[in-house]
Parts: sequence; C-alpha cells; structure tokens
Amino acid sequence: MANMLNASQIAFTKYPSFSLFNYYQQSLKNVVFGNAKIRGCLATTLAYKKLNSKNIVEIVKEENEVEEKFSSNESETLLYSFSPLPLMFIAALPGAGTIRSLFGPFVELVKSWNLPDWLVHWGHPGNMAVVLFAMGGYGTYLGFRIRFSDDVEEKAKAKDLHPKLLGGMFFFFALGATGGITSLLTSDKPILESPHAVTGFIGLTLLTIQTILPTLFEGNPGLRNVHGILGSGIMTLFLVHAALGLQLGLSY
Repeated sequence: MANMLNASQIAFTKYPSFSLFNYYQQSLKNVVFGNAKIRGCLATTLAYKKLNSKNIVEIVKEENEVEEKFSSNESETLLYSFSPLPLMFIAALPGAGTIRSLFGPFVELVKSWNLPDWLVHWGHPGNMAVVLFAMGGYGTYLGFRIRFSDDVEEKAKAKDLHPKLLGGMFFFFALGATGGITSLLTSDKPILESPHAVTGFIGLTLLTIQTILPTLFEGNPGLRNVHGILGSGIMTLFLVHAALGLQLGLSY
C-alpha cells in the first residue's frame, strides 16, 4: 500500500500541470451518459487528491442538478386525444350517387307494388329491432355464460349456439342495410348523410373484425378478452344506432 501511495505522489510530482479536480469536474458533465464503472473510477481517483469542503459541495450540487434535469425529462408524459368527428365525413363520400343508380331499378319495382306506406317506412326498423334484441341480445348473453358459467354442459351448448346467433345477426344486419337504403330511396330521402347511416357502417366494420377474432384464439388466448370487450362495445353501438334510426324514422 505504501508503495502504491509513493508511486502516486511521484506521478503527481512529475506532472505538476495535471489538475485532477478539473478533470473530474469536466467529466461530471458527461457522467449521466456513462456507466457505473466510470462513475466509480472517478470517485476512486479523488482519494489521491485533497479537496476542500467547498469544492465537494459544488461538485455534489452540480451532479444533483444534472440528475434532476434528466429525471424530469424521463418522467414527461404526453397526452393524445382522439376525436370521432372526422368519421362524419363518411357522409360526404361520393358513394351516394353510385348507390342510387344501383338501387334505382329495384326501388322503382318496390314503388310499383303499391305497398302500404307504414310497411315501407317501418318495415326495416321493425325487422332490425327483432334481429338486434332477439339474436344479438341472446347471443351476447350466451357469450357471457361461456366466460363465467361453471356448468360444463351449459358451457358446451353456449359455445355451439353463440357463434351461430351472432353470425346470423351479422348476416341479417348486412342484408337489412339494403332494406334501409331502399326505404329511404322510396321516400326520396338522403341515404348516407345521417348519423344512423354512419353508425351502421362502423358497426358492420367492427362486426367483421369480431368475426375474424375467434379464428386467432388458438394462437393467442388473450384475444378472448378482446373479443368479449369488443362484442359488448358493438352491442352498445348498435343500441345507439337503433335510437338514431328511430329518430330518423320519426323525422319524416
């Protein structure tokens, strides 16, 4: 140990222009980008040089300021917001004219049947309400029984009927959209400008995703939770869709 201290004194005597304190103070500015080994090496080097208490306080103060600066940057939180209002621009898409031209011959045919006005006006809402509450409602209930029931037999029956009911709901909703468009066209009303039309489009898109998810359960069991949450959200959306449809039906 004595030899090592003597060698250190010789080294500092031989190079009097070398300032270990200045070297440490300059290195301290970059210490946050270094590692623990470098920090420890610098701390050990201080043992060979006498520092007064004022210098030590300044060094510690500077180091604390640097650490506080970087810790405050690391804890910065960014908040993002999402607005669903741009979805309303779907109503401005140039698809209404194309749909009118495609449905034109069928609409003229329906008009030629001289059906009662109440049937043309409320036929689509009545059919869709039955599909939503009977097939969708009971299918959703079976989905919850699959997740939470302890009865093996009940669970097996629910697993068999749940996809059939909700698959049927998806089919009749997609088919019923054509009925809604026909009803509006026979009354010479806009077809894509209402919130009812926008929510229907979003709902059918989400149902498409919901139909695909079960095919991925085997590789990723966690998607079962996503499937359940998304399904509940879709049913809530279609309840809003139904309310908007009732409002639209009463508006003319």
